[in-house]
Amino acid sequence: MHAYRTHNCGQLRASDVGSQVRLSGWIHRKRDHGGVLFVDLRDHYGLTQVVAAAGSESLKLLDSLKAESVVTITGDVVAREGGAVNPKLATGEIEVIARQVEVQSSAAELPLPVAGEQEYPEDIRLKYRYLDLRRERLHANIMLRSSVIASIRRRMIEQGFTEFQTPILTASSPEGARDYLVPSRVHPGKFYALPQAPQMFKQLLMVAGFDRYFQIAPCFRDEDARADRSPGEFYQLDFEMSFVTQDDVFNAIEPVLAGVFREFANGRSVTEGAFPRIPYRESMLKYGNDKPDLRNPIVISDVGEHFRDSGFGLFAGLVEKGMVVRAIPAPSTADKSRKFFDEMNDWARGEGYAGLGYATRKGGEWGGPIAKNHGTDGMDKLAAELGLGPDDGIFFAAGKEAEAAKLAGLARTRVGQQLGLIDENRFEFCWIVDFPMFEYDEDAKKVDFSHNPFSMPQGGLEALETKDPLDILAWQYDIVCNGVELSSGAIRNHRPDIMYKAFAIAGYTQEEVDTNFAGMINAFKFGAPPHGGSAPGIDRIVMLLAGEPNIREVVVFPMNQKAEDLMMNAPAPVSLKQLRELSIRVVGKAAAAVPDRD
Repeated sequence: MHAYRTHNCGQLRASDVGSQVRLSGWIHRKRDHGGVLFVDLRDHYGLTQVVAAAGSESLKLLDSLKAESVVTITGDVVAREGGAVNPKLATGEIEVIARQVEVQSSAAELPLPVAGEQEYPEDIRLKYRYLDLRRERLHANIMLRSSVIASIRRRMIEQGFTEFQTPILTASSPEGARDYLVPSRVHPGKFYALPQAPQMFKQLLMVAGFDRYFQIAPCFRDEDARADRSPGEFYQLDFEMSFVTQDDVFNAIEPVLAGVFREFANGRSVTEGAFPRIPYRESMLKYGNDKPDLRNPIVISDVGEHFRDSGFGLFAGLVEKGMVVRAIPAPSTADKSRKFFDEMNDWARGEGYAGLGYATRKGGEWGGPIAKNHGTDGMDKLAAELGLGPDDGIFFAAGKEAEAAKLAGLARTRVGQQLGLIDENRFEFCWIVDFPMFEYDEDAKKVDFSHNPFSMPQGGLEALETKDPLDILAWQYDIVCNGVELSSGAIRNHRPDIMYKAFAIAGYTQEEVDTNFAGMINAFKFGAPPHGGSAPGIDRIVMLLAGEPNIREVVVFPMNQKAEDLMMNAPAPVSLKQLRELSIRVVGKAAAAVPDRD
């Protein structure tokens, strides 16, 4: 018999009754029933109920051990009596009568419980992550992550992509987020940077003549945490393709994403057919952001013209000054009290806005101050244009376009949540396309790139030379699912002449481009194919599939919001010897270092 186990703890069935077996695992729970001890023994695969008879040596030993102690149990498989069968457990038809128990490792008092899914402070969970990972939900999330990555890798290979690994130690980039820097010992005073993404390397692979690249790539960015973004590091499905149009990129990656989501949807529906394509400006108008949750049926409309020269002086004055009024329908709210609408207004003020106007409607009768001032005829015309019913209310966001759009988008989401309009059993994908190439920076008083400076402008060099920069669109796109941006992507600008012109419009000299992006611009001068790609976030994909609100629930060993690893105590001071080897002196409040160890 094997030293530790003949079977795992999720394997035994009724067909094994009468067998002698050996199991190893953690003591999950113990229950004393009239002198007979029942132990749930747990390993990676599942649970098996073990029974220690009254007065037996096995009972004495098991009773003395704390939960999460590791034991090896040898015993006999017996059938549970009818009433004791547990249909919720894979091994629920049997139990093991313990004949011999060997303690492999005894556990101390636990800082957090493993059995059960009760909430526990995050700092404790992260400090003792190895215990937290034993809990059923988190353990399942990490296994889901592994399965999702394996599925993605298989599907990418089936689509003709080849996996390559790009460098981790690279050069700092002047664009993008803040870098993590790594000092060089052999080149004092110089630094590597951890890659924010393999962006330049994957483009250089296309220049090198490879056609379809991908990798499950680690990326490092020194930026603040959010619910859908880990501080420090994250993983993405990075891919690039040569001789492709935007349509080719979409046609290649849609089957991968849709296929993975259907595989792990667990009964939830996934977008059928080609993903909808929504121009950026349309998305900002209809949904108030560039990552719309299409499960929410509410559509925002611009209704400023309805208030021009109207009886409602506030909105009329704003429209006259060139500002906008956006309407957010509130379907079937006739049964809602005035409190619902007032609370939405209070919520908007709490978000830092002046407020959220509203009009109520019940059986076609209008209520509220905006309806009173605008008049029944005016409100009826507005409702007819929006396709509203006799019991649908309306919220209004007004002001400068960007500010009103943002408030309208936030209100759309909140109204959808408050009214239960968002179907949690769907995954709705879309592409956001036609991003503006440039925008006007009010602070710097200059034209700058709005999204990705390395994207190909629609219309190429001719557009850059003949169009108003603010009218030029780029071959840029985002993939969005349920209001979560999975990635940005683009057809790349592979022509040095077009790149120099694009950067010149944003105020960069040719010398600055040559200096800051030497590796890529020099490579393009030796013949570069048209190419494009994207990089959907692995962590966000798993977060959506697992139904988790926070990305830390699908990462094995995450940091906290302050970018600290509480389990490994990182970041931490290093010894003076290590600093000297790197020709580094730490100054100021951060000057503390641990003593040399030799």
